[in-house]
Amino acid sequence: MTVPHPDRVDESGTPAPAPARRASPWHGQGPVVAMVALGGAIGATARYGAGELWPASAGAFPWTTFTVNVVGCAVIGVFMVLITDVWAAHRLVRPFFGTGVLGGFTTFSTYAVDIQKLVDDGRPGVGLGYLAATLVAALTAVWLAVTATRRALAWRQR
Repeated sequence: MTVPHPDRVDESGTPAPAPARRASPWHGQGPVVAMVALGGAIGATARYGAGELWPASAGAFPWTTFTVNVVGCAVIGVFMVLITDVWAAHRLVRPFFGTGVLGGFTTFSTYAVDIQKLVDDGRPGVGLGYLAATLVAALTAVWLAVTATRRALAWRQR
């Protein structure tokens, strides 16, 4: 007896079934990637708009980036409580809004560049203050937003 595919024979000599075709890694993740990209474009456009409306002066504290990052962190705090404690969100809501919109709106790269510019402009104290203030304010904003949202929801349920 001849075997059409000798590489696909089990121990007993019987032809083994053809291996299952592997799905592309993008098959299941395609919609998620698309939602992150769409949300990111929206968030980055909003951040760009904020920078155009309130441009930062060279060598000055970058209030626009600071405010965008702190507000974005507060919104993510509210959002995470809502989609974990209140609302059974569709599987694409978190990638779209949390990762995409808010990830595109907030900006670590501009934050880092702002610090480098302040140091290069001879303002290392302002750069260090900005570095610390952003970290403290962003973490505080998330904590306050989560706490306030949970309290508001508890009060509403009474």
